[in-house]
Amino acid sequence: MTTDVPAPIRVLIADDQVMVREGFSVLLNAQPDIAVVGEAVDGRQAIAQVVALRPDVVLMDIRMPEVNGLEATREIVAADADAKVLVLTTFDLDEYVYQALRSGASGFLLKDASARQLGDAVRVVAAGEALLAPTITKRLITTFSRIGEAAGLGGPLPSPQARLAELTERENEVLVLVAQGCSNAEIAERLIVAESTVKTHVSRILVKLGLRDRTQAAVFAYEARLVTPGG
Repeated sequence: MTTDVPAPIRVLIADDQVMVREGFSVLLNAQPDIAVVGEAVDGRQAIAQVVALRPDVVLMDIRMPEVNGLEATREIVAADADAKVLVLTTFDLDEYVYQALRSGASGFLLKDASARQLGDAVRVVAAGEALLAPTITKRLITTFSRIGEAAGLGGPLPSPQARLAELTERENEVLVLVAQGCSNAEIAERLIVAESTVKTHVSRILVKLGLRDRTQAAVFAYEARLVTPGG
């Protein structure tokens, strides 16, 4: 009797640094359920490779020549490609990461991530979840929310308070916990409800607010001041 083996998660690595591409490729190919199917040296090549290779996840650097990762992320998301974008960043927090999240990236990953963190991040994003590390998310989103508003980088989402009025009290509670980086299981435990109920709430929140995924929901919550630094 044979059992079907799930197809590996297909990954495209977009980074202009050869050592980064090669290092991540070695680490990911060592994972039995992940396969690196291609590499790109800039955003333009990444867009073309997404069309040609149809990866499940794109590891996207922001600072690249020709077309940067931010523009590439926007085009990939706007094209409604199946690929999920995972932004690569460093501890000094690239000023464009916030915009990438607003553009539809499913999360971000530190470039010094361990092999285990790298593999887990790819799996989380491939499964359709947003990668929101609680220890970093607040710092990133709140910092770049202020930078974005001050510099006019896309501006805040229109009429956030009016849109929040569409949510029920429980949906507001769930939105806050999502913004704080809680998983569905953690939210279910805190609110003493079934995890399936949390999934339903999250789905309704995304529909009501017109958002793509949990990452954009978290960004929205910070912009609407539902969550504040240290809150």
